[in-house]
Amino acid sequence: MCAGEHVPEEFAPAAVRLTEYVRSAGCSGKISQKDLQAVLSRLPPVEDPRVLVGLSTGDDAGVFELTPDLLLVQTVDVFTPVVDDPFTFGRIAACNSLSDVYAMGGRPLTALSIVGFPIHILPGAVLSEILRGGMSVLQEAGAVLVGGHSLDDEEIKAGFAVTGLVARDRLAANSGARPGDALILTKPLGTGILTLATQLGRASESARAAATESMTTLNKSAAEIMARHGARACTDVTGFGLLGHLARMVRESGVTAEIQAGALPLLPEVLDHAAAGVFSGANERNAEYSAAITEIAPGVPEARRALLYDAQTSGGLLIALPADRADAALEEMRKAGLRQAAIIGRVTEVSSGRIRVVMSGTKASP
Repeated sequence: MCAGEHVPEEFAPAAVRLTEYVRSAGCSGKISQKDLQAVLSRLPPVEDPRVLVGLSTGDDAGVFELTPDLLLVQTVDVFTPVVDDPFTFGRIAACNSLSDVYAMGGRPLTALSIVGFPIHILPGAVLSEILRGGMSVLQEAGAVLVGGHSLDDEEIKAGFAVTGLVARDRLAANSGARPGDALILTKPLGTGILTLATQLGRASESARAAATESMTTLNKSAAEIMARHGARACTDVTGFGLLGHLARMVRESGVTAEIQAGALPLLPEVLDHAAAGVFSGANERNAEYSAAITEIAPGVPEARRALLYDAQTSGGLLIALPADRADAALEEMRKAGLRQAAIIGRVTEVSSGRIRVVMSGTKASP
């Protein structure tokens, strides 16, 4: 079709394969943490006592004080499709955007949509389906879409700017982890690997379905449960991979964390794909960011190492909470449908921020 021509509106959205219109899929398209930090380091510092969490800590969302007890949480997330179905992509985009508010312990209230769409190549009905999918998740979260912005773009992108609230005593930032805390991961790893395996025609239908189910599951119940069990720190695991996001937490908290690679919850088939070398370029960038503070035991297989750096889309929450509350929190999560939530490690000691990865280890205990 020539530039400037419109696809007829009767062209069915179901016939479109969204992933054919992107260069890199989902959160694997993020700028690396190293490059991003170099950019942010050139900016002037934000000096406002009402900004409680800002650019300097690498948290999932910004936090602004409204009153001594009530805080505003704001975030934005935009990415390219990881699935072909427009409605499902919209659901994943909304889940991913809302997750940052949940990771801070907050409750989302409003959202603004942000989309890039090749309106002269694809029919507007496709974009309608993307937004309709996003709105269905916002409704599930108890949030409302109040506006948005669109760009005529050759590459499809969608996401949301989300505003929420959190009580000061429930704020879960990167800086709160303490020695003795257990580390819980609420969703399985492997969405990045399975997305690439799908594009290569190597992923089974059941594995693709498992990945989609995970990516369209809100972190709402996980956030509510962690708050009831005294979570000290939290981050959601997305484009920088498990160790990339954990690196931020241990640095800001000033602690060492030990991860048990054998305890990591994984999506179906991902170990086989990783062993066959199926992982994105984001793995190398993510590994580079945390390499200086990470020690991986020789007994951890290469395939499991790849999962440590796999860029997740709409991943789970990584939660640090008192070890004596971990089993009860985990039981609640599984009853709430988070069947693969798992204790994956512990915070061991005060440090300048270090990570140790072993194949197995002693379960975190009080």
